[in-house]
Amino acid sequence: MCDFCDVYNFMLKRFALDCANGCYPPFFEYALATPWSDKSQNHRFAIWEDQDGMAAFCWYESGLGEAFFNVADSHSFLIPEMVDHAERRLRDSQGKLRLKVFERQEKVLAEALRRGYRVVDREEQAILDFSTARLNDSLPEGYAFEIASQCDVEQLVDMTWRGFDNSGAPYGGVEREYHTYAAPHATPELGVIVKTQAGEYVCYAGMWWVPEIKLAYLEPLCTVPEHRGKGLARAALTEMYRKMAKLGATHMTGGAIQFYYEIGYQPGYAVLHLEKERANRPVFCLPSKHRSIHGDNFLNMV
Repeated sequence: MCDFCDVYNFMLKRFALDCANGCYPPFFEYALATPWSDKSQNHRFAIWEDQDGMAAFCWYESGLGEAFFNVADSHSFLIPEMVDHAERRLRDSQGKLRLKVFERQEKVLAEALRRGYRVVDREEQAILDFSTARLNDSLPEGYAFEIASQCDVEQLVDMTWRGFDNSGAPYGGVEREYHTYAAPHATPELGVIVKTQAGEYVCYAGMWWVPEIKLAYLEPLCTVPEHRGKGLARAALTEMYRKMAKLGATHMTGGAIQFYYEIGYQPGYAVLHLEKERANRPVFCLPSKHRSIHGDNFLNMV
């Protein structure tokens, strides 16, 4: 089995809704499956193992200059070594590094603060609890849902590109979406697409369903600018909520904006961004006590 699947299963085993052991498995997979993540430096990711298998993982989401940490309390003694690795191997070309630590990762946070890092930003993510939430928004007149498994992928790529306020041709073209769809645990057939009567795609809610932990991981969610303010995203999430409830989901992720709280989401978890000043240039050297993931492993799978 390749390292990617090992890491995914490690995250699955250590899953905690409050991210006390690190990020959710689909958070990691979505990053690697999308074109905006720099996969050329994945060999800098690091795995720690013991006699029972994987024990810890240090990596970046989009590119050098940031670091995430997945480690359980039972292996908290590895945290100083993990931060050492991030400082040696995950700095960007200017020597900058931002640690991204989930608020409930108290021991990782304590180590970062001990080293002189300071919180420069706090990003709260909303969560929908299916046991209490009741989404009930309908599509306005003139719109309908598309069947995701039968969608026009090229049109969907163009719509999501514009939905995030980009202009011009989508980076990577239609193949970028096929690349994402081909990720090992992707569930594009569960996505919700809103279209006009003329068949134009105008809103999209993507889904990465993780049945083992009953988590509905929402990514992405967007509406093209000219169709915003009409309740399309609310209706798309209502449709997604109903669909995932039937599959047995207990929670669905959201984002960091007020919109989610207005429709029934509650505060879920927070990511703290930590930085510090450092004058010396980074020294890149392979650590000796653990192995790294080779970027080609994931690329070969997708």
